Amino acid sequence: MNPFPFSDDNKRYRSLSYENRRNGLRVYKAVIDAGLSCPNIDGTKGRGGCIYCSGGSGYFTASPSVPIKKQLADELSRIRAKVPEAEVIAYFQAHTNTYAELPRLRELFETALSQEGVCGLSVATRADCLPPQVLDYLSELNSRTKLTVELGLQTAFDETAERINRCHSFGEFLGGYLALKKRGIRVSVHIIDGLPGESPEMMTETARILGKLRPEGVKIQLLHVISGTVLCRTYERGKYVPMEAEEYVDTAVRQLELLPPETVIERLTGDGDGRTLVAPKWSRDKLRVLGSIDKLMAARDTWQGRLFE
Repeated sequence: MNPFPFSDDNKRYRSLSYENRRNGLRVYKAVIDAGLSCPNIDGTKGRGGCIYCSGGSGYFTASPSVPIKKQLADELSRIRAKVPEAEVIAYFQAHTNTYAELPRLRELFETALSQEGVCGLSVATRADCLPPQVLDYLSELNSRTKLTVELGLQTAFDETAERINRCHSFGEFLGGYLALKKRGIRVSVHIIDGLPGESPEMMTETARILGKLRPEGVKIQLLHVISGTVLCRTYERGKYVPMEAEEYVDTAVRQLELLPPETVIERLTGDGDGRTLVAPKWSRDKLRVLGSIDKLMAARDTWQGRLFE
């Protein structure tokens, strides 16, 4: 018997699919590239982006030259070919999607919301790119649509952030996170396992620290080595060793134990672009990774939040 109350299958964590089923929703994310940049790319805070960055993480987005309306229409057609009654969340995924002047952000987000089939917004950004006027606009959006702001934390350790050229401290993350929470905005936080120089103990400590903040959503991502990145060159010189599958599965389970049971786990592995993924190759088998997490949690008779305090 599954001891975890927020599940209707063999999952011992609160999955996004469970959350949608519980609410009777047929909702999927329609990924968008709005053509925005990042302060860690354009020289405002750094250049070149994080060492693993390749195109702003928008692996499955269209070209930013394609109008937002066309990107959404194509995504909706793709999704409804499988689920005809589906609605979509317009997911501004690539780069930093609050890193623009307010009129530009209004144009982007209002255009997305005006499209047929769009029932909400998910905005991926950095916590240091949330000036007061943008926070006020996000609060306004939150009052009239389903809104999630996705913050990239990656790690709670500033020494790691420096190592990966994040140009972003935990203190800056915390400031942005709390500003969003103060306005009642749903926040999903992204963390990465396998960052250079980090032990599994550091990764679980990031989860423990994050759990104390009680985010509505968390994405746990394995670090992928993508061709053409600084990380790839480091890997090819033998200076970076990716996590093995067993180590990643064990770490993810330990992290889940430290996250509050009400937090929705929106991702537990990640999608590396198969055309450019250099390592680890085992990560391409998502079903096996997720199945291994399920099996290990059952074998240990553990569940999300078991060690949360």
